[in-house]
Amino acid sequence: MAVRAVARTNSTATTTTRRRNWLPYMLALPIILYEGIFVFLPIVQEIASSFTSNIIGGGPVKWVGLANYQRMFSDASFWRSMRVTLTYLAFVVIISVLAGLFSALLLNQRFRGRSLVRGVITLPWAFPDVPTVLVFLWLINPSFGVMNVIVRLIPGITENPKWLQDANLAMPIVIAISAWKAFPFYSLAILAALQAVSAELYEAGKVDGANTFQLFRYITLPGISPTLLLMSLLASIFAFRQYSLIYLTTGGGPGALTETLVIKMYNTAFKFFDFSYGATIGVAGFVVALAITIAYLVLQIRQSRD
Repeated sequence: MAVRAVARTNSTATTTTRRRNWLPYMLALPIILYEGIFVFLPIVQEIASSFTSNIIGGGPVKWVGLANYQRMFSDASFWRSMRVTLTYLAFVVIISVLAGLFSALLLNQRFRGRSLVRGVITLPWAFPDVPTVLVFLWLINPSFGVMNVIVRLIPGITENPKWLQDANLAMPIVIAISAWKAFPFYSLAILAALQAVSAELYEAGKVDGANTFQLFRYITLPGISPTLLLMSLLASIFAFRQYSLIYLTTGGGPGALTETLVIKMYNTAFKFFDFSYGATIGVAGFVVALAITIAYLVLQIRQSRD
């Protein structure tokens, strides 16, 4: 009887262990299915479509091999969109992450109403894209926008600028709107990293005679550098795939000066109905985004080794 009881106990323990071993996989299964159906499968379909000719009114879908990629590499408008995308990405990442760092340093200080300010600073990030664009379009309206009053205070400016129609102003405005909307998220993440830095390190630095800049350079910056690197990666991904803010603001104009790869892909596929070439541009964008991600991962690995 004792042997049977021990055997039953061991069998029950083995069954419980097996169930526990399967539990993580069962919990992850819905996420895997979601990613497979809504992320991986569309990517595969897009890659497959880039090797075909699929134009509405252009005959049946047929296999064309690398013809779309040959067309893309010789397409001057594609390289212009690539340049616009990388320019937009660089400025948005630098401005939004630096603004997030600066505001996080301020919010990490002790002052009255700090909790209220921390809540208020999240409002730009919380606003949906459409209301955000509508507010900025009202501010820079050439006829009655508030920004006209401010700009006309500058000596030499006597007329209201045509903000989004001006080739020199359209891209800076789009960058400003994008950075303004994105920086609160980075600010809160960097603030959490700042609060994780040990206060004892600052006390030791002050005892050794370090000034404010030296404390930031040798204690704060190394302590939050992994978070800064991660925020830069996220900012790059978000900026690279940004569509709604740019499309609602300029639509890629004037003269395609703000036409990023995402806008060009949309226009190619859904305005000119060249779905295959649009998919080819999308694949190119995917490769560039993947390369950026790999570069950041390599930097993170090197940083962790140091």
